[in-house]
Amino acid sequence: MLTALIKTMRPRQWVKNVFIFAALVFDKQLLNVDSFLRTLIGFALFCLISSSVYIFNDIADVEADRRHPEKKNRPIPSGKLSVRAAWIAGIALVAVTFAASYFLAPGFEAVVVIYFLLNVAYTKWLKHIPIVDVLVIAAGFVLRVHAGVTLISVERFSPWLYVVMTLLSLFLGFGKRRAELALLAHGAGSHRKVLDGYTLPLIDQYIMIVSATTIVAYSLYTFSAPNVPDSHSMMLTIPFVVYAIFRYLYLVQVKHSGGAPEEILLTDRPFQVAMILWGAAVLAIFYFS
Repeated sequence: MLTALIKTMRPRQWVKNVFIFAALVFDKQLLNVDSFLRTLIGFALFCLISSSVYIFNDIADVEADRRHPEKKNRPIPSGKLSVRAAWIAGIALVAVTFAASYFLAPGFEAVVVIYFLLNVAYTKWLKHIPIVDVLVIAAGFVLRVHAGVTLISVERFSPWLYVVMTLLSLFLGFGKRRAELALLAHGAGSHRKVLDGYTLPLIDQYIMIVSATTIVAYSLYTFSAPNVPDSHSMMLTIPFVVYAIFRYLYLVQVKHSGGAPEEILLTDRPFQVAMILWGAAVLAIFYFS
């Protein structure tokens, strides 16, 4: 049962919570042991609360998942994990996370509670409303960034990073919806109710808008990035961001992937190389220039 529970907790999705480290890195506190440990604990707690959301989501969708050709093999619909055990595990995760978050930082707990309630609303209602569904997904990523801000004493954290995170998450969200809609057009994949509110041309327009504005917003941030001795040096990281966005578009529109953005991060080698080079450049500019 433990294996089934861990699978239901979706540990592969925890990579999304890495954005909680944004404040630590961009406020030049990565080498501050206390700040690093607080952020690391916050990351672990965000993993737990996000896992509770996945558990409750699977409980809510259990009947529909049992009729799905692939999702029927998930632990709860397949019977490997009982609904009762899932309820107990989900409630326990929420209780532990809320309590630990308060002792870590009251402001952090507020973000965790908002994130949880937003996702409950998403599971029950908001995921069926076109555009709103992607906006909620984007809000989840912005909350992750803000959670990192609440854990440390931020000196100069650029608000442009919130803008970039919002646009980037919208880009990924619409890319995910496009991949799902493309599969549906080819007679494959499940039919999300929300997909009735989208068309491929419409989503392509959304993607064009948010991809372009993401690049512009990130470029504007690099022009005046705080905490950098030579602020113009951050402009050197723009090509990596442009390539990563173009690579994702290529995977979505040519390779028809992108239904699970985290899978691209974990499996696509060119995308990984671009992100590693971007990360190395940021660290070099912030901490070794």
